[in-house]
Amino acid sequence: MQTRVNDFVIKIANVNGTGSASANGLLMKAIFRMGIPVVGKNFFPSNIQGLPTWFEIRVSREGYLARSGRVDIMVAMNAQTYASDLADVSPGGYLIYDSTWPRDRELARDDVTLIGIPLAQLVNAEFENIRARILMKNVCYVGVLAALLDLDMAVLGQLLSETFADKQKLIAGNLKAMQLGYDCAKAQHSCPLPLRLERMDATAGHIMVDGNTMAALGCVYAGATVGAWYPITPSTSLMDAFKDFCERYRVDPESGRHRYCIVQAEDELAAIGMVLGAGWNGARAFTPTSGPGISLMNEFIGFGYYAEIPAVIFDVQRVGPSTGMPTRTQQGDLLLCAYASHGDTRHVLLFPADPAECFQFAVQAFDLAERLQTPVMVLSDLDIGMNDWMVPKQRWDAGYVPDRGKVYSQEQLRDMQVFHRYSDGDGDGIAYRSLPGVHPKGAYFVRGSGHNHRGDYTEDADEYQEVLDRLRRKHDAARALLPAPVIRSRKGVTTGIVSVGSCDAAVREAMDVLAREGTEVNYLRVRGFPFSPALQEFLDRHERIFVVEQNRDAQLKSLLLLETGVDRRKLVSILHYGGMPIDSRCIISGISAALARGAAA
Repeated sequence: MQTRVNDFVIKIANVNGTGSASANGLLMKAIFRMGIPVVGKNFFPSNIQGLPTWFEIRVSREGYLARSGRVDIMVAMNAQTYASDLADVSPGGYLIYDSTWPRDRELARDDVTLIGIPLAQLVNAEFENIRARILMKNVCYVGVLAALLDLDMAVLGQLLSETFADKQKLIAGNLKAMQLGYDCAKAQHSCPLPLRLERMDATAGHIMVDGNTMAALGCVYAGATVGAWYPITPSTSLMDAFKDFCERYRVDPESGRHRYCIVQAEDELAAIGMVLGAGWNGARAFTPTSGPGISLMNEFIGFGYYAEIPAVIFDVQRVGPSTGMPTRTQQGDLLLCAYASHGDTRHVLLFPADPAECFQFAVQAFDLAERLQTPVMVLSDLDIGMNDWMVPKQRWDAGYVPDRGKVYSQEQLRDMQVFHRYSDGDGDGIAYRSLPGVHPKGAYFVRGSGHNHRGDYTEDADEYQEVLDRLRRKHDAARALLPAPVIRSRKGVTTGIVSVGSCDAAVREAMDVLAREGTEVNYLRVRGFPFSPALQEFLDRHERIFVVEQNRDAQLKSLLLLETGVDRRKLVSILHYGGMPIDSRCIISGISAALARGAAA
């Protein structure tokens, strides 16, 4: 094989519940510490232990963070998936296996180099505890990879010291297991492989972090004090992280009093009800969930829209329908969230593309929810939410002041003659609200049923329509408040791509590959709904637009057709919906095939 430095993919096949996640994370972080761009994708089953799990590490000196579609090095630790794992290795690649037991000769491939290391034998000779042997076998293969890839053992040692700073016995045991694998690989095989690592300085100013953690941190910085949720994969870790942050930063050091409230509700419907109650009372409140939770929340989401109560909902999308595959990723909730609930509703949506934007959009979501007095949904997905990404360190504006929107003060309420909750005095579609207990004149009925601009119950057609028309104007006015789309464009290029969320990394890599092959395309990434006028301009000036998304039914394309004036003949769907994060190959092949058909015609 030709030498490739800092440009390959490692895939590790294991069994859920064996502690492999820690070893795999250690390996990925060590590569990152060497200054080399890297990203990890965890593919795990929806059980506690026993089923196959995979972890894919892409090393990319160019900084590409999507899956590549290749497997250059497979670490096969699960006998149940050995045949399929071997089949996944790209021609010219390597498969590392535990040679403690005989290998089935029929599984050999002429175009794959097999590397046997007696992992179980090595750790069984040094560790007596059965659980320790299972765990240390994983650490042992990290040592093997360190030798084969020329990974700095000092970096691994430093990471272990940081991880187990208060548990010296664990540090010693892990170092021993790692050294066993390293020494064995050095003694029995030619090291390093043609695929190897070399120090860079491309990760300075970056961190490795998952989107759920960054979203939770954004909630803290935004001033959220109330969280209610019902556990659901893949969003549960968002509330777990918020709880951890609150325990560190939201407890009065003198009294020990908590300055936050987190409630695990009996279901998702109850959770969003609690959030709306807290929002009505003036707290910044949120709930994290996934598609099935959004389904259950629909009635209350409609109530929040019509009663005009601020709330933030994080939808960490997963595969559906029904409960689907809860540990796989998809973008299947775009239409569900855009028009959630019954009747005429349109909701404000934000679409982060990575953990950095999860942090930024969390803050913006609370400002938008209060300024617009409506539920705002942040749609990430499992790939963003639960996988570690390399993103720039985030900076915080110390002068940030939360946008609380149109809220009458005690003095304003005291001095006015009468307060009409749903009266739009200045014509921007947004009425003034009051908070409970501020002043008696600010009292009003919170109505999810028919009401007029005064807040009185009504079934009068004209009065009902007046309120609904104002809500539509408010939704349209939100366009100017949402994050602008990210546009990568060159004059004279007539082919474009429109995409959303976690497709971004794969799209940008595909564009680079297509450009090297002589095909130039422009790109717009949608970051908010309702759509920006810039999107309509982009659609108008391109002859053909490829819509890249991760669902079967082209939901983003459907939104474009519903909400813009685009000619449907311009739009060509590129869809990826198997549950694995999208890679650049399907985008490249889809665009190339479509352009070839057009040229032939």
